[in-house]
Amino acid sequence: MAYQQHPSSSFQPCDTYFVEQYEPEYPAPRLGPKEHAKVIARERQFAIADELSKQASDEYQDDILAHMLVMDSATLPDVDSIDIQTEIQWFMRPYLLDFLIEAHTAFQLLPATLFLTVNLLDRYCSKRVVYKKHYQLVGCAALLIAAKYGDRKDRVPTIKELKTMCCSQYDDDMFVQMEWHVLQTLSWAIGHPTVDGFLQMAVVDTPYDPEVEHLSLYILEISLFHRDFVSKQSSDLARASLALARCVLNRPQPRNSDWSSHYDSLTLVNLSQHLVQPSLVLSRKYSSGRYSRVSRLLEQFLAHQTSIPKAYNSPPTPSPDSSAEQLKPYNGEIGLATPQKPQNQSTMPNGYLTPPITPDNEAFVIASHASIPKPISGVIHASPTPPSSAQFLQGYHQRPDENPYCQHQHFSQQPAVVYHGVFLNGQV
Repeated sequence: MAYQQHPSSSFQPCDTYFVEQYEPEYPAPRLGPKEHAKVIARERQFAIADELSKQASDEYQDDILAHMLVMDSATLPDVDSIDIQTEIQWFMRPYLLDFLIEAHTAFQLLPATLFLTVNLLDRYCSKRVVYKKHYQLVGCAALLIAAKYGDRKDRVPTIKELKTMCCSQYDDDMFVQMEWHVLQTLSWAIGHPTVDGFLQMAVVDTPYDPEVEHLSLYILEISLFHRDFVSKQSSDLARASLALARCVLNRPQPRNSDWSSHYDSLTLVNLSQHLVQPSLVLSRKYSSGRYSRVSRLLEQFLAHQTSIPKAYNSPPTPSPDSSAEQLKPYNGEIGLATPQKPQNQSTMPNGYLTPPITPDNEAFVIASHASIPKPISGVIHASPTPPSSAQFLQGYHQRPDENPYCQHQHFSQQPAVVYHGVFLNGQV
């Protein structure tokens, strides 16, 4: 008996699948009176709960903020202790953070989970010597602890998933052992007020602005890559990043009475200096519409700021009319100026222009009848003509004992003195 064989596919089986959702083409049916009353009652309960929550937060907000500041100082890593690590160097940090950001995005974890992961990683490296081959394992253990501590339970990554992301470089038991070792090293003190918690407290009394919040988170995640902000308090980073985001987006700054207005100017300047060339993984993450495409907005802002000095430093291009006017002679200006020739030049070969009226003088009358002009009376001594180079060399070779550079030089011949006849008293 022959069985029909189905053609086998050349593609490998995939555990994931896609679910297509179709929007209804027709509007939803109208609710009945009872269902409509239930919806209104539910919305009213939500409004009452929000009001009670706001009243409670206003009453305990100062105490909560004071406790967060105390915990922030108590759970800071020591950057000097990380500097003395034997195998781990600071240039390895961006590679590990790119891996953690991709894993954090793949599991769709909360923003606080990423900041808590980096805090646990840095605190562990401040107290234990970490080998280079275990650096990624410590990061995965910190991500697992942070996800279990503050994220949704259905999104906590499993050890199998972490092992797959590490390309099976570590065994399952190594993840469990490293997780236990991190908790023992930190004395089970996991709670750390992250920067996004301080950021939410800073914008709680302001209208919702997604671009400002997303750009602040983008700046805060950029700060994770740099050593200068490892031991910086989360409260200072949150306020400085919020002020910088408002400056980039041209948003108004808060009042001086608000807690978010008391930011550190030095921290803000340091953050602004590290915005150029961020991580490609991080820039790609914040270029999506989910984060308001703030990475592109920041790139446009930095490009505009770079073009401003070039526009001011470049000299203006002179117009053809202005360059022609500069070549014109001075007309009626006061001061020293180079004399200019008149535009209408005379065609005479030499000499001066004949005056329009010849003066009626005896000297001119006599000169007009004479064929040769009358010479000027008196003798004017002419300057002696210097000898030629040939005469000088001939005299120099005849008297070698004399110094040619002395004051009285001897020549073989007397220098010729030429007298022009026009200057003699008499005819030539």
